[in-house]
Amino acid sequence: MRAQVDYVIEGGVSGILAFGSNGEFYMIEEDEMERGLKIMVDQAAGRVPVYFGIGAISTKKCCRLARMAVSSGATGISVLQPMFLKPTRAELLGHFKAIAASVPDVPMLLYNNPGRVGYTLTADLVEELARTVDNIVGMKDTSGDITLTSEFIRRTRDTGFKVFGGKDTLLYASMCHGAVGGVCTAANFMPELITDVYNKFVAGDLRGSLEAQFKLNPVRLAMDPASFPVAAKDMAILRGRDVGVPYLPNLPTPEGPARQGFADTMKKAGLLD
Repeated sequence: MRAQVDYVIEGGVSGILAFGSNGEFYMIEEDEMERGLKIMVDQAAGRVPVYFGIGAISTKKCCRLARMAVSSGATGISVLQPMFLKPTRAELLGHFKAIAASVPDVPMLLYNNPGRVGYTLTADLVEELARTVDNIVGMKDTSGDITLTSEFIRRTRDTGFKVFGGKDTLLYASMCHGAVGGVCTAANFMPELITDVYNKFVAGDLRGSLEAQFKLNPVRLAMDPASFPVAAKDMAILRGRDVGVPYLPNLPTPEGPARQGFADTMKKAGLLD
C-alpha cells in the first residue's frame, strides 16, 4: 500500500481517494478500512490530500465511517448514494445532510454512480445540497451522461461547488464543460496517461489533451469485458505492480480474449514493452 501511494503521487496525481469503487470498499471490514486509511495518510505525508470513500447503505453507518475517517487523518470524504435501496428525494436529502452534519468542518463530495446503484442523483437534488449545506463542496459524477454532468456544473457554478468527472474516457469532455478534474480508476495503474490529459488541458493545450484522451481510451475500454472490479488489479500486475488479487468471490481475469485485450491495448499505449 505504501508503494502504491508513492507510485500514484510520483505519477502526478493531485489527490488520493481511499476505498472508492475499485478500492473494493464493499468487501472490506471497518477495522481494515481504518488501518488502510491510516497507512495511506501516513505515506502521503501531506504531499496530496487523501479523501475517504463511503459507500454504506445506512445513514448511521455512513456517519460512523465519516467520523472514523476524520479521526484517522482524511482530508475529506466522498459519499456514494445508497445502493440496493431506491430512496425518495426527501430520504436522499436527509441522508446526505446527516452525514455532512456528522463532520461539519470537513469537506464532503457526493459520488453519483447510477451504473452501480441503479438510480442517479438529479441535478435538482445536487443543486439544493450545494446551496444549503456548507461542507458539501463538490461531487464525482460517474453517470457517463455528459449532459447530466454539464447540468451539475451549470446549476452550481456560482456556488464554488466543484464537479469531477468519474468516467476516465470522458475526462477531457467533462473538463470542457467545466469539471475541475477527474477521479479516475486508471490512475491506479497508468497515472501518467490520466495526468497527461489533465495537465495539457489546464495548460491550454486542448489538442494535446484530446490526443492524450484518445491514447488512454482504448486501454480503459479494454477493462469492460472483465468482471468488475478485477481489471484494474490485473492491469497493474501486468505493469509489474505487486497489488495482490481481488477479494472473493472475484478472481483474476483468466487467460483468454479479455486478458489479451488488456495486454494488446497497453502495449499500443506504450505501457508495456
